[in-house]
Amino acid sequence: MFGGGRYHFYLPYGSKIALRLDAIDKAESYAHEMLITAETEKDKSCNWNYGNAIHDSHNILGRVALRHGDIDAAKKHLIKAGRTKGSPQLDTFGPSMVLAKELLEKGESETVLKYLDLCKVFWEMDYGALDKWKTDINIGRVPDFGASLYH
Repeated sequence: MFGGGRYHFYLPYGSKIALRLDAIDKAESYAHEMLITAETEKDKSCNWNYGNAIHDSHNILGRVALRHGDIDAAKKHLIKAGRTKGSPQLDTFGPSMVLAKELLEKGESETVLKYLDLCKVFWEMDYGALDKWKTDINIGRVPDFGASLYH
């Protein structure tokens, strides 16, 4: 179930689509279900997807928290997203920067800088993007996160 089936095709995409459609409760529900599924399935042979589940669910939950005006919860979720062990996708294509960008727009650069440091642990093919983004943030700019806003 975790490496394919309902988790693979439904929860990550469903949570992101629900959020885009302002179905906040549905997005939150899917993200929580993703976390529960990840924890119950993490020791099975298809655990390569565990890192994606942790990253995706906490990004969605952080964005939901922002919609509810809870910046502190959003910051905690961003850090939890960055503490993923990574995955083939995250290691190659990198993490989502949507929540990071939303928090930067609220002035939360310290948390975003911590998140970028956490992402350095697993994102092997960043081609210098993380350092460039950190430089932009340190001089007061919101970086152009490019394709990392579409994960």
